Amino acid sequence: MNKITVVGAGLAGVEAAWQIAKAGVAVELCEMKPEKRSPAHKADGFAELVCSNSLKASRIESAAGLLKAEMREFGSLCMQAADACAVAAGGALAVDRDRFSQIITEKILAHPLITVRRGEVTDIPAGVCILAVGPLASDAIAQKIEQLCGGRLSFFDAAAPIVSAESLDRDCTFTQSRYDRGGEEDYINCPMNKAEYEAFYQALVSAERADTHAFDERHDVYEGCMPIEAMAIRGEDTMRYGPLKPVGLRDPRTGHRPWAVLQLRRENAECTLFNLVGFQTNLKFSEQKRVFSLIPALKNAEFVRYGVMHRNTFINSPQLLEADYSFRAKPELFFAGQITGVEGYMESASSGILAGVNAVRRLRGEESLVLSRETMMGALADYMSHSESRDFQPMGANFGILPPLPEKIRDKKARYGALAARGLSALRAQLSAEQMTP
Repeated sequence: MNKITVVGAGLAGVEAAWQIAKAGVAVELCEMKPEKRSPAHKADGFAELVCSNSLKASRIESAAGLLKAEMREFGSLCMQAADACAVAAGGALAVDRDRFSQIITEKILAHPLITVRRGEVTDIPAGVCILAVGPLASDAIAQKIEQLCGGRLSFFDAAAPIVSAESLDRDCTFTQSRYDRGGEEDYINCPMNKAEYEAFYQALVSAERADTHAFDERHDVYEGCMPIEAMAIRGEDTMRYGPLKPVGLRDPRTGHRPWAVLQLRRENAECTLFNLVGFQTNLKFSEQKRVFSLIPALKNAEFVRYGVMHRNTFINSPQLLEADYSFRAKPELFFAGQITGVEGYMESASSGILAGVNAVRRLRGEESLVLSRETMMGALADYMSHSESRDFQPMGANFGILPPLPEKIRDKKARYGALAARGLSALRAQLSAEQMTP
C-alpha cells in the first residue's frame, strides 16, 4: 500500500501530511470535523488554535525561537502560514487565528497527493499510520489507543512546575535524601524558616487561580493529587505535614531541622532541570512565578514549565515511543502532537514534521531520521522517548533539555545564543548530510 494515513488535522497532523506529500507519497488525512467536534473546537478549518493566538518568542536566542527556526529548515507548513498572517505582538510571533487556519486548510485541500476524509475514525488504521488525535481525542479512538498502550489515557493532567538548576540560589539549598535514604544528590532541599514559610503561606492562599473550562469540570479533578493551594487552605500547617514536611532533614547551615522544606527532584539525567515535588497547582502562571519565588532558593528561579491541572490525553511515551516518534511494539505506527507529551502549538507541529518524515522512510524501508539532541526538535523527541522522570509529564521547548555547552557562559543571553547557534548548525549539517532541503 503506497499510502500513509494521518488521523487528525490539528497542527501536528497537517505538518505530518505536508511532509509526506512533499516527499511524493499519497496521504489520507482523516478529520472528524465538522461531523463531530471535541468540546474545545469551534471552527471547521484545520490547525485550529483553540487557546492563545501567540506562537511564543521569535528571537533565535529563545527556546521557542530556535524551535521555529528549525521548523523552517524543514519547510514547515505552519511556519509558512504564520509568517503570512502575523500580527503585531512585540517580540512574539502571533497570528490572525482564522487566517492561519484558512491558509493551512487551503494548502492541504489543494495538494494533489492529499486526500481528506471527513468523519470520526474509530479504529487504528492498517499500514503506515500517524495518530495525531490531540489532547481531546474522541472516546472511540482513545479506547483503541488505551488498549494498544495498556494504560489509562484520558485524565486530568496534574503537573508540578519545573525550574532550571542554574537559576537556583544554591546558598539557600542543601542536598540530602529524607532520613538519608537514597543518594545524597537525589534531592535539592529548599528550606524555609518560620517567617519565610508564613509569608509564603499567606501569598499562596490569596493567589489567583486559573480559569477552568467547562469541559474540565469533573468531581474527581483533584483525587490523589491535590493542588498545593487547596492543601494550604485547609490550614497553615497542612503543607508542613505534607509536601513541605521537614522531618528527616537537617540544614547543615544551622545544624537543625528547618521549619519547612520544599524538595526538588531531578527531571533529567544531566541534572539541569528539577521539579517542585508535590506542587501540583492550578494557579495562574504569573501567580506561580510570584508566589513560588518567595521561597528563598527560588527567588531568581527560571520556570521552564509551569504547573497545570486540566484534562489532557497523552501516552507514557518514554515507555512506548522511539525518538522518531514510532511505536516500539508496532513500528509502522507513529504518534504526533500533544498525545506524545509535547506541550505547545509549535512543539506539536514539530513532532508532526518528524513523524511525517519518518513515516515516509518507514514506508520505503529506509533508516529513520533521529535528530541530534543539540537541536530543539531532537531534544524534545529524545525527552519524549527517553525521559527518566518517575512521573512523565508534558514538556515544551526549553534550553534545559539541551546538552550543556562545553564551556561555561555566565551571561544568560549569551549562553542561550550559543545554544541556539549550536543547535541550528547541527540541524543544518544533519539535513545537508541527508540531502534534505526545505
